[in-house]
Amino acid sequence: MEFSVLGSFAMRDGGKCYLPSAPKTRQLLALFVLHSNEPVSLATCLEELWGNRVPRSAVQSLHTRVLHIRRALAGSVSVGSQEKAKQLLVTQHRGHLLRVAPGSLDLHELDRHVQESRRAQKAGDDLGVSSALRSALSMWRGTALSDIHAGPILQARVNGLEEFRLTLLEQCIEAELRLGMHHDLVSELGRLVAEHSAHENFHAQYMLALYRSGRAAQALDTYHALRETLNDELGIEPTPKLRELQTAILTANPILNVSPPQGRGLSLDLFSSC
Repeated sequence: MEFSVLGSFAMRDGGKCYLPSAPKTRQLLALFVLHSNEPVSLATCLEELWGNRVPRSAVQSLHTRVLHIRRALAGSVSVGSQEKAKQLLVTQHRGHLLRVAPGSLDLHELDRHVQESRRAQKAGDDLGVSSALRSALSMWRGTALSDIHAGPILQARVNGLEEFRLTLLEQCIEAELRLGMHHDLVSELGRLVAEHSAHENFHAQYMLALYRSGRAAQALDTYHALRETLNDELGIEPTPKLRELQTAILTANPILNVSPPQGRGLSLDLFSSC
């Protein structure tokens, strides 16, 4: 049985979908999957499904939904029986645990790519970092669990996965900027700053890509647009890192250029020392 959470929720076996049909049952299964191989307490299940408005029938309803999940598991070729389904979705003292085999969840493959990127980073291999992180990022098929109504527990995990995706994207673009891929990144970064109007790191990367592409004026316009957004929405100024980058662009500081032949030019971290 294979599970996917990086986009619409999926439970497949041999290419066939076996997800239960009821929305709350899918929600409960998603909770088990995101906590796979870990016990999920009864209290956590109730909070996820009903928040602070738990009905009197909640415990019985929960048991029924667990039964429906086991029936869905048992209907698959690789599980095939209620007895095996009980061995996968185990009822423990006031809780449940879903056993998921290594490599059977898309998050496992994501972690493999991330670990590969970290090994490449330690070796100073920016091309390896870029390749591994682009593979990791390609695993997202949209917002995690996009077709599941998320309660407070799932929503926190979904938010965490989105933050993780943005972090990986920042790291990937940072490596690609060091490789001198600024022309290739301008369009992608333009979309990112439009989607994340107060995200300083994306703006800094966009400014650098624009400057290296011979578009210094647009890079400075990007800084002023960010400053206006931060002032209007948050009442704050850009960080010293951004102000130093603006100054470097105004003075055409050579540190902004890609250093041949290695392609390991500026790291934006150079501007974060203040």
